[in-house]
Amino acid sequence: MSSNAQKTAIKPSDAKSWTLCARRTWFDNYPPEGMIAEPDPFEQLIIDQGLAHEQAVLESLSQDKTVETAKSPEHTKQLMDAGIDVIYQAQLFDENTGIVGYPDFLLRHESGKYQPADAKLARSAEDKKEIKVQLGLYRRLLGTSLPGLVFLGNGEIQEIDDTVNPLVNEFITEMSMILESDEPPLVRYSHSKCKACPYFSICRPDFIEKDEITLIYGIDSRSAHHLEEKGISSVHGLSECDPASIPDVPYLKGFEKKRKAVFQAKSWLTGEVFKLSDFELPEGTWIHFDVEDNPLEPSGNKHVYLWGFLKPDYGANEFEYSWTDTMEEDRKGWDGFLSLIEKYKSEHSDLIIAHYSNHEVTTIKQYAERYDMFGHPIVEWLLGEETPLYDMQKPVLQNLVLPLQGYGLKDICKHKDLVNFQWEDETSGSQWSIVQFNEFQQEQDAGKREALKNAILGYNRDDVLATRKLEEWLRSMNAIS
Repeated sequence: MSSNAQKTAIKPSDAKSWTLCARRTWFDNYPPEGMIAEPDPFEQLIIDQGLAHEQAVLESLSQDKTVETAKSPEHTKQLMDAGIDVIYQAQLFDENTGIVGYPDFLLRHESGKYQPADAKLARSAEDKKEIKVQLGLYRRLLGTSLPGLVFLGNGEIQEIDDTVNPLVNEFITEMSMILESDEPPLVRYSHSKCKACPYFSICRPDFIEKDEITLIYGIDSRSAHHLEEKGISSVHGLSECDPASIPDVPYLKGFEKKRKAVFQAKSWLTGEVFKLSDFELPEGTWIHFDVEDNPLEPSGNKHVYLWGFLKPDYGANEFEYSWTDTMEEDRKGWDGFLSLIEKYKSEHSDLIIAHYSNHEVTTIKQYAERYDMFGHPIVEWLLGEETPLYDMQKPVLQNLVLPLQGYGLKDICKHKDLVNFQWEDETSGSQWSIVQFNEFQQEQDAGKREALKNAILGYNRDDVLATRKLEEWLRSMNAIS
């Protein structure tokens, strides 16, 4: 048995990291020397809102029930023996298995037994493996057949029953292996997960030194080990392949996908941009469009607090927008968006409304459904066959291979050898915007509120300025034969 075996217990709180990455889970339990993984501002916002939700649930339960706060596993047992209705911040421990648990609540059932309950901001636990594992472990620690309860962020209560037992068994088995290891587990690189991980700077050099093939955009763990079985085990190895010689493997089938993967490896190693085919951008008067929305809105509905546009002549002063302070004004913001579109349509018979990725189209559809406005003439036009909406990500993904690990707007625009557009606030981003907006909503000082709003507007203005610069760069790339 390794020296780590006695160091730490299996904790339900590890379930979130476990769903993301075994290596991250190991580092959470055995942090690198001198490093403390502090939550970033967005994570802290979620933590704060989660605690507020927990307190709201506690207040609701306290209205007609006796409530006591547990101070230890022994105290928790005493409170259970005393038949307290609600035990807050319960502490559970199984010495035989080494599993500890801290459910938000233990609720006394009419049978006299207790069932665990947690307050979660999630709107559903159906696709949340970490929630299922946590409540499943609490049930196991209690030895109860009663379902665990999840007080969801939308006010609903969801039950967690015996159907999660196989998942809980899997968690316990894998966590035991992770915690017994003296070394962090070997894992694949995943750009979307890794770049958001607090241990990114520690792990990334190892991936690069190993020449890990999943560093390449379009190659992930689902296809990597199949490629390795065929003798293609590194970025350099992939870059030297003839695409026609690469056998079909899961998630990498067909000549075009394989050709793109080879070019992607070459681009990553050399910095070269590859143009796979000629392409044309639609002609007309382009107006650039981007939205900022709050997924943490307490009502459970996504609130678009900013619909932003950049119109000709594309200077910073040509930025226009529809803004709302609160969800209560949501319809006003949507109507303001439609009014701006109507104005642009009347001014330009050849209007192109350019955006990056499908997020804006999805948002328009959600709002049309929310306010039952699919029959509105502007909405019909936006979502119809002759739509002026144009997704700028499509010509990029279809025709270009860039020296990037992700094809987000900022990945392309900030790269010094590509678009080379820099946001005025280099720390800004979509999560940054959400944090600023939530601070704006909480701030009472008028001057500070105005400063926060202006910062968000500045970020959104830079987003649409960036898509304009991307348009110009794409036109220059299109001129290259």
